[in-house]
Amino acid sequence: MEDSAFAKAMRGLLEQAHTCDPGRLPDLVSRAAGTMGAASAVVYLADLQQRDLVPLPGSRGAGGEPAGPVTIEGTLAGRAYRTMTVQTSEEGGPGLWLPILNGSARVGVLWTGLREVTAEVTEDCRALASATGLLVGSQAAFSDELARVTRSRPMRVAAEMVWAFLPPTTIGNGQVTSTALLEPAYQLAGDAFDHTLTEDRLHLTVVDAMGHDLASGLSSAVALAGGRAARRAGGTLADIVTSIDEELNRWVPGRMLTGIFADLDLSAGTLEWINCGHLPPLLIREGSAVRGALERPPVLPLGLGPRFPRERPVHRASLQPGDRVLLYTDGITEARSAGGEVFGEQRLIDFVVKATAAGEPSPEATRRLLHAILEHHDHQLRDDAVVMAVEWHPAS
Repeated sequence: MEDSAFAKAMRGLLEQAHTCDPGRLPDLVSRAAGTMGAASAVVYLADLQQRDLVPLPGSRGAGGEPAGPVTIEGTLAGRAYRTMTVQTSEEGGPGLWLPILNGSARVGVLWTGLREVTAEVTEDCRALASATGLLVGSQAAFSDELARVTRSRPMRVAAEMVWAFLPPTTIGNGQVTSTALLEPAYQLAGDAFDHTLTEDRLHLTVVDAMGHDLASGLSSAVALAGGRAARRAGGTLADIVTSIDEELNRWVPGRMLTGIFADLDLSAGTLEWINCGHLPPLLIREGSAVRGALERPPVLPLGLGPRFPRERPVHRASLQPGDRVLLYTDGITEARSAGGEVFGEQRLIDFVVKATAAGEPSPEATRRLLHAILEHHDHQLRDDAVVMAVEWHPAS
């Protein structure tokens, strides 16, 4: 049986992917698209702050001209990224803008210039975009070249250390989606997040380390590593918190850290959490905030040493399908405008409620929220800011 053009393209792409360095990725994807019958293909990655879509170095359009950056706001390319849907374009000839995903995380978009847009061609291009997402995801963790593409300026050492420990900004499955973002992306130090999925649970961590220096970044890194070590050994929430406390006292003595550590049962919707001196989570349900629903007395922050009490109760609450839970650090609500006005909890709630009513997916609502906070603060945040949005959407 003779292979189809699509089968040849995918086989060639996958066979060469094992030895493909990031610098050859544009050519590899372009050749696969050409085998499928496309006139051109360009891979764009979202920059670190998700403002622009930047082409991989060496990418060229159908006429051979170098591809340039595209803004996420106000463009078809950006719409494909924001909504995670395929967008058809006729400008300069027929073509498609396709979202590139790595798992549930948005990576960028793929442009394919076509002779004709049909349903079959669209599905083939969607598969090419999916394969591209897997290739980018497999190389992003160790590629300086891909890191440079997504950065607009140098990064502080403390921020470099924290970003190295962070998981993908979005994870999810058919039952839940969790998205977390943090700013100032190039200068952060003490705030960090973690989330991970098992077959039946979602684990969440948001931490805020004291200070804004390299030791703050080290505290956050130790907290994430200590939590993962306990979690991967089968530990409970209490074990995770105890492990982090002990490791902080061992390696970063005298440094305090607040945090929320939570587990969500994906079948039952039961949320369990321990609050160590942190802001309480917020619950958004049916278009409004449920005041006090997740507010419980916090215990002392971590890293204070063995002379302080270590009893840390686990709190529980039941979610309803469609509920969104927000975890955040004080850099979100305490961001001040040039006139001294704080962003505040109410503005945070109002933003998320409107985004929910508009049907925005959690990754896009979280991106827009963080940009609104940066604009409120004139893009000069004085403190780290993390926001994590979790939406429970069981299939039943």
